[in-house]
Amino acid sequence: MSLPIFFYAEPVTVNELVQLPEETSKHIVQVLRMDNDEHLQLADGKGNLHLVVIAEAHKKKCIVKALSTTVSPAPARKINIAISLLKNASRFEWFMEKATEIGVTEIIPLICERTEKQHFKKERFENILVSAMLQSQQSWLPVLHQPVHYEQLFRLEDTLLASQKFVAHCGETQKTSLASAVDFSQSSQFILIGPEGDFTPLEIKLALDHKFTPVTLGDTRLRAETAGVVAATLLCIH
Repeated sequence: MSLPIFFYAEPVTVNELVQLPEETSKHIVQVLRMDNDEHLQLADGKGNLHLVVIAEAHKKKCIVKALSTTVSPAPARKINIAISLLKNASRFEWFMEKATEIGVTEIIPLICERTEKQHFKKERFENILVSAMLQSQQSWLPVLHQPVHYEQLFRLEDTLLASQKFVAHCGETQKTSLASAVDFSQSSQFILIGPEGDFTPLEIKLALDHKFTPVTLGDTRLRAETAGVVAATLLCIH
């Protein structure tokens, strides 16, 4: 049986005593009913997985001692999905959860011409990413950017330097299948996913002007959040 894993972003060194946050302490002691001398793991989302033992099982300030650290290398490829915020926040949250489980490395929320007003709840969204990372037993947390207006996206370094750049849209123009366009030997892929109602023709043209390859994700018309998950799957899994 695998050990429970919790998120702890601060640096940890072997033999160090660490006091865990109250919420984490409560879950360990009251929910899981763990006690002194039991082992668990702490992940920092930056590749470090710490094996620790409970030194003081207190429901508000559980103290653990670090025994060892396993370091996982950063993902070999950088997968960046820039996707429009959605009117239904729960659908955007679902996308972020699944994208994290699949292995996306960066998520950029977009504000497009057809994006409906939506509050960006950064703390809540980051908590969703953490939960998905822990559930899928990964060591690296995706980078969640602040929302970016569509036009500004093309000034970002990540956008300019990506090895492969794709834009998924429903316009009646010639497109290639993303499944066949991905070159897994390249170091990074960057894809744009539009809002409900798709990108506008001008937004599509802007992407094409910046050397983005127009792609299709399949034969059916997908919801924006579904398109994001399909794109993540095609880009990450081979």
